[in-house]
Amino acid sequence: MMNDSNPLQRPTTLIFERSRSGRRGTSVPKPDVPTRPLDDLIPASALRGEPPALPEVPENEVARHFTAISVKNHHVDKGFYPLGSCTMKYNPKVNELTARLPGLGDLHPFLPTAAAQGAFRLMWELGEMLKEIAGMDAITLQPAAGAQGELVGALLFRAYHAAKGDPRKKIIIPDSAHGTNPATVIMAGYEAVTLKSNKEGRMDPAVLEAALGEDVAGVMLTNPNTLGKFESEIETIASLVHDVGGLMYMDGANLNALVGTTRPGDLGYDIVHFNLHKTFSTPHGGGGPGAGPVAVKEHLAPYLPLPTLQREGDGTFSLDWDRPTSIGKVHGFWGNFGVMVRAYTYIRMLGPDGLAESARVAILNNAYMSARLEGTYDLPFGRGMHESVFSGSSLKEHGVRTLDIAKRILDFGMHSPTVYFPLIVPEAIMAEPTETETKEELDRFCDALLQIAEEAATDPEFVQKAPYTTPVRRLDEAQASRHPDVRYRGED
Repeated sequence: MMNDSNPLQRPTTLIFERSRSGRRGTSVPKPDVPTRPLDDLIPASALRGEPPALPEVPENEVARHFTAISVKNHHVDKGFYPLGSCTMKYNPKVNELTARLPGLGDLHPFLPTAAAQGAFRLMWELGEMLKEIAGMDAITLQPAAGAQGELVGALLFRAYHAAKGDPRKKIIIPDSAHGTNPATVIMAGYEAVTLKSNKEGRMDPAVLEAALGEDVAGVMLTNPNTLGKFESEIETIASLVHDVGGLMYMDGANLNALVGTTRPGDLGYDIVHFNLHKTFSTPHGGGGPGAGPVAVKEHLAPYLPLPTLQREGDGTFSLDWDRPTSIGKVHGFWGNFGVMVRAYTYIRMLGPDGLAESARVAILNNAYMSARLEGTYDLPFGRGMHESVFSGSSLKEHGVRTLDIAKRILDFGMHSPTVYFPLIVPEAIMAEPTETETKEELDRFCDALLQIAEEAATDPEFVQKAPYTTPVRRLDEAQASRHPDVRYRGED
């Protein structure tokens, strides 16, 4: 249902509906190279019989159309985006500028090594900084996202154990894990073994010990975990896993709570992936791009994806393809370079002290938000570090569910927190304020949630029918996902 309620405003239209025959918004310059007829270059069977039905719209209408769309959508530059587990924080615009510098943004991946030394130096230095942040010995920047970083980690499990003649069959994960964790385990050819969290929302060493055996390749454990809880028994957990010959993998989705203060390698982890687009500044969301570098301890370095970047004695850089035990290539080229530039800029601008401060403020902001909401909304596992998982179950007595809360908060000009995840919390509301939000903005968010709880008790139907101020009201999401209509078919 559209919500174009103001008759004085231009109604929402498609770009095709603004089209009128003969109108033009672009002009193509004359070519500065020799030309050839199109049918000399493309077989006749591949040529169209008629021009494509593209919209004919003047430039000012194109600009207005896409500007209008951009402000209808919610984004982190427009308002608060407390999407738990996804770290939707404001990202400095200087990082966007550096990623677009001609010498970085215009590089072609087929450039010879000698012509890409500046890019390789940036990648090398970024890798060295990430290794120090994680307390690891070697790194690959290739993985294109956190989920692919997970897969690389699981494949490193397999390569390591296979080299010992003991491939093993199982990987252990907690019941609070990201949904990508069990999917990754299965894709890597393992069986996923899920352990129930204890009453504090953490992995129980006693439960883990009972599940360990010689068929366990290792444990995948986010820290802080998906409930925002720091795994305080992590050294004991790592020791138990290592005692049976297994490996410890840390999903780095929540590394922003540790960066500059605690290093995964010092906690007993063998592998960690970074979400550069969460922790180190690339606008997150919209389908990408991302980057999921994977850092490892020395005993896993021989299995990293090829090629690896090497620094020669004379200070130049080269790509090493001679790695017989590597798991192979995992990206079409060397990784998502623009994301690396943004992360490099972010780390160099903040420095060690700034990174540590960002983690501390993320934790402080969450503590403040949690303290204001606790009591009105349940916290089944208590406050987290950088994020907390509330439950909207107490509002169900009024007929209001978490989905209704998520829809209503849109009327306050904010995005909803993550809802219904993790699955071990009923009516879950997973909120992460991040380090970039002010106290005033946190208060505005908390005031909105407290007001919604009051509305649920006094006028539940009002909450159930929200939102009221958005361009689109509630949709039939099941119908939209099963029968998407994304093609313009014209008047017919």
